Amino acid sequence: MEKELSRLYLSFAGKNPERITPLPQSGSNRKYFRLTGGCGSIIGVKGERKEENRTFCAFAKHFLAKGINVPEVYALSEDGLCYIQQDLGEESLFERLSGARASGNYSKNDIVLLKDTIRQLVKCQIVGDKGLNYGQCFEEEQLSKRGIIFDLHYFKYCFLKASGVAYNEYRLENDFELLAADLLKASPNGFLYRDFQARNVMLFHNKPYLIDFQGGKKGPVHYDLASFVYQAKSNYPQSIKRILIDTYKEEYHAITGEKLPENFDQTLQLFVFFRTLQVLAAYGFRGNFERKAHFLESIPFAIANLEKCLPICEKYPYLKEVLNALVAKYNCPKTAEEGLTIEISSFSYKKGIPADNSGNGGGYVFDCRGHNNPGRYEEYKRLTGLDEPVKEFLRTRSGIDGWLCEIYKIIDPHIEVFLSRDFHHLQVSFGCTGGHHRSVYSAEALAAHIKEKYPQVRIVISHPESGVAPHEYE
Repeated sequence: MEKELSRLYLSFAGKNPERITPLPQSGSNRKYFRLTGGCGSIIGVKGERKEENRTFCAFAKHFLAKGINVPEVYALSEDGLCYIQQDLGEESLFERLSGARASGNYSKNDIVLLKDTIRQLVKCQIVGDKGLNYGQCFEEEQLSKRGIIFDLHYFKYCFLKASGVAYNEYRLENDFELLAADLLKASPNGFLYRDFQARNVMLFHNKPYLIDFQGGKKGPVHYDLASFVYQAKSNYPQSIKRILIDTYKEEYHAITGEKLPENFDQTLQLFVFFRTLQVLAAYGFRGNFERKAHFLESIPFAIANLEKCLPICEKYPYLKEVLNALVAKYNCPKTAEEGLTIEISSFSYKKGIPADNSGNGGGYVFDCRGHNNPGRYEEYKRLTGLDEPVKEFLRTRSGIDGWLCEIYKIIDPHIEVFLSRDFHHLQVSFGCTGGHHRSVYSAEALAAHIKEKYPQVRIVISHPESGVAPHEYE
C-alpha cells in the first residue's frame, strides 16, 4: 500500500516522498497518509473499493472545474485502490468550533465560517449538478425508494433491534413504506452529497473545503441541509440553526433566481427525522458492533435529536410509538421526584473536553495527567482503568488515591447543595492523555464513592475511548 502511494507521489512530484505518516482513521474503512518531501505535502488514500475511489476522483474533478472548494486529485492508481490528493491541512470545521460547542457562544468569525460552508453546499448541489455524469455514481444514480428502505432497515437491525425495544415487523414496515413515499415527493433536486457534516469540511486558508462526497447521487436538496444543521454531535443552538437555514434559502435564490417552495421548512424536518434514523443506524453499527468509542459517545446526542423529531411522525403512528419507547429507554427522562443525576465520564485530552448537553453550562473537569501513566508501560497498554493490573499500578505507583480524596472534598459539598436545592444534573469529567487508564480509574473511583455516600443519587458513567457507552452505575 505505502509502496503504491510512493509510486503515485513519484509520478506526480518527480521524486520519492521523504516520509509517509499514517493519519487517524475516520468513520469509514479508508486509510489516509500524509506524504511529505521536497515537493511539499500530499495526502495518500487507500480505499477498499475501487469503484468508490473512482467516483470520488471523478466528482472531485467535476466540482473543481465548477469552482467548488474541493481537494484536487493528482493521481489514481491503475487498480483504482489508491489515489493522492491535495493536502488541506488537519483542521476540520468540527474541530474549529469545539470551543463554541462547549460554551454555546459562537463568535462572528464562527458564524461567517458556517455561512460560507452553507454557501459551498448550495453551490455543490446546484452548480455541481449541472453537467455531472451521474453514471459515475458508486451506488444508485438517484435517491430511490429502495435506497430509503435500505437505510430504514439499517436503522432497524443495527440500532433498534440492538436496543431491546419490542416491535411488530409488519406494522413497522408499513410506516417505513409511507415515509419513503413522502421523502421521494420532495423537490427541488440537485446533487445529494449524502454525508454533509462538519467533520467533512476542512478549513484551508480559513475557507471551507468539502471532502468525502463519493457517496453522492441525485436527490432532494433538503437531505444535506438536514444532515449538516442537525448533526447530532455539532449540537448547534436553535438561533444558529435558523441562521444556517436562512443562509441556505438566500444562496439558493442568489444562484437560481428562484425561491424554495413554501413547504420547504416542513419537508426539511421530515428529512431531519429520516437523517436522524440513518445516523443512529451508523452509530449503532460503528459503536456497538465495531466498538468505536466516538460513535458510542454520539448516541445520546442523536437520541436527543430524535425526540425533537417525533411531532412530525403523526402520519406514521406505529413508527412513532416504537420511537417513543426507544427515546424513553435511552433518555430515562427524569422528574423532580427522581432527584439528582450525576454524569461521570473519562475522556482523552487529544479529543477535547466533553460538552455538557444538560443546558447547565458545564461541570467539573479534572486533569489526571499529573500522575504516573500505566500506558507508558508495555504490559498495561492494552488494558484500561477497569482492569485490576492497572488499578493496582495506580494505587501503588501513582499517588492517585490521595489526589482523589481531595476531589471528594470538592464534590461532596456540591452534591449536598444540589440535593438541598432540588437540582437534577451535575457533570464530572476526568481527562488523561488517551482516555484509557488514569481517567477511567478516577471516574470509577468517584462513582463508587458517591454511590456509597449518597445512595439516593442516580449515577450515569461512560468511558468513550474504551468503548463503554453511557450506563447507570450500580
